[in-house]
Amino acid sequence: MQNNFFKAIENKTGVTMDDLFTLVNTISNADFTDEKQVRKIVRKVGVLAKKPVSKELEDELTSSILQSGSSLSLSDIQKMM
Repeated sequence: MQNNFFKAIENKTGVTMDDLFTLVNTISNADFTDEKQVRKIVRKVGVLAKKPVSKELEDELTSSILQSGSSLSLSDIQKMM
């Protein structure tokens, strides 16, 4: 059943579970006060969400995340996009 669940997510989103778990692991272990890490996460979410992230949007998202200084979930970052 679990395998079918993951396959359904992959089919619907086009994102592999390996990519998703890698991103979740990166987010859960990230230092959200490190600008380089935050920018990397913002770009990765954009790629996985198939949404272009302009330099301006990346700057805005990074600034917002750095100001909060706390951990964020994948859905928090996606809502910002």
